[in-house]
Amino acid sequence: MKTKNIVVFDLDDTLYKEIEYLKSAYREIAGQISKYVSCNKEAIYSDLWQFYTGNLNAFDLVLKKYKPDLAIEDLLITYRNHFPNLLLSESTKTVLDFLKEKQIQLGLITDGRSIQQRNKLKALGIESYFSEIVISEEFGSEKPDLRNFKHFENHFGNAQYYYIGDNIKKDFVAPNALGWVTIRLKDNGLNIHKSPNDFKNNKSYCPQFEVDELTEILKILN
Repeated sequence: MKTKNIVVFDLDDTLYKEIEYLKSAYREIAGQISKYVSCNKEAIYSDLWQFYTGNLNAFDLVLKKYKPDLAIEDLLITYRNHFPNLLLSESTKTVLDFLKEKQIQLGLITDGRSIQQRNKLKALGIESYFSEIVISEEFGSEKPDLRNFKHFENHFGNAQYYYIGDNIKKDFVAPNALGWVTIRLKDNGLNIHKSPNDFKNNKSYCPQFEVDELTEILKILN
């Protein structure tokens, strides 16, 4: 009997670019601040973006510049809880639709707050693709904890497992230890969280395959 395949994805910077979430949140925050000051939200957004790209503390500086009756915590709440404006790329949709057509069961594992990560999935319109979703706040531990990955083995049973992520620091060491096939979507320069170079010299942290485009994983799965 042929062993079934189970494919588990990371979310941020794998199924979409997290920088798009940041931009969406900044636009929401700019609108929030504009209600307190005599300045349009596009100008405030431009300042937030310039502060961010300059590796500065965007929230602190924007509050100091515009002086709204808001604290950094207010901006953080908006950042984390707003419903984002995100679009699913054609390549990601192609991959998910192909796997669904082949009746391959899919899982998702992501670190973050429940409402934040759930809102991302809903905005992208991909929640229904996944048979099982592990979000660290809901689950009680974060990657690279083995339990987060072992959960899928307990749920789906005997299978060939594939894991697709992006961050060498935390994405691949656990599934490597469990004997999964690990695939890294390489950073095209837009990833928010960069993979530290010191982990790249440790084989246990490195993926078995690397791809430039998500659609390339289909060749590996076949």
